[in-house]
Amino acid sequence: MAISASQVKELREMTGVGMMDCKKALEETGGDMQAAIDWLRSRGLAKAAKKAGRVASEGLIGISSTGPTAAMVEVNSETDFVARNEQFQDLVAKIANLSVVANGDVEKLAAMNFSGTDHTIADEVTEAIAKIGENLNLRRTTSLSVEAGIVGHYVHNAVMPGLGKIGVLVGLQSTGDKIALEHLGRQLAMHVAAVSPSPLAVTPEALDPEIVAHERAIFKEQAIQSGKPAEIAEKMVEGRMRKYYEEVCLLAQTFVIDGETRVADVLKKAEAEVGAPITLTAFARYALGEGIEKEESDFAAEVAATARSK
Repeated sequence: MAISASQVKELREMTGVGMMDCKKALEETGGDMQAAIDWLRSRGLAKAAKKAGRVASEGLIGISSTGPTAAMVEVNSETDFVARNEQFQDLVAKIANLSVVANGDVEKLAAMNFSGTDHTIADEVTEAIAKIGENLNLRRTTSLSVEAGIVGHYVHNAVMPGLGKIGVLVGLQSTGDKIALEHLGRQLAMHVAAVSPSPLAVTPEALDPEIVAHERAIFKEQAIQSGKPAEIAEKMVEGRMRKYYEEVCLLAQTFVIDGETRVADVLKKAEAEVGAPITLTAFARYALGEGIEKEESDFAAEVAATARSK
């Protein structure tokens, strides 16, 4: 099939690889963008797709915590102008407070009564659209709970307490000192927000098997391309998988706060201060707009669009 210049440009922006190599990758994979990324990675031309650069959705992440439970929501707007609007911020904060009892079910959350009214959250969002003059969307919610302990949380780029562009929850199961646990939980949540690559699971065993198989296939193709004997190639694959686990599994990552200690060791060391064993049960990370694509526009166009909506 014929490969367009726009396809080549998109692949180049996603991977940082040269135009000719991008065109070759697309030709070899029949124009399949993800397959072309994998083709480039298998030949050592691209370490990973820069998918984050394609994400351009606005709005806010909101977090609310009640005892051993915390919840997080994402509410999207069309422009950052609205995200900085006090009316929108108040809406997201109230939805976040209600999300604690929704147990991670966005449809249940949308159907709940909005604070101090006789109508639903979904109805309130619809009313806000009419008042603000811009499309809004209650996109998703998640929650974490522990039987004993705390759910640490952190919001990055906060516009007000509990509202920002990146939100993280971290569950710490422990009967130890709550104040010390809360301090540790916040630091771990800050780690999850800041570390790159972002963790995908707490341990290797918790990783999605499809993701593991996908990465192994790429490493295997890289080993084959190296021309090494089969037994050496297999050892190369296993070594790269171990490195991959260290990069994407939270307990194996290097703690960003000190830049040298593994997260698993940070937990072990903290047990002395807390006075009881600590188990990191789960975590959740929301980055505003991840996975959503938005048409590119310049600042002037955004201003004009906002002015027209008034």
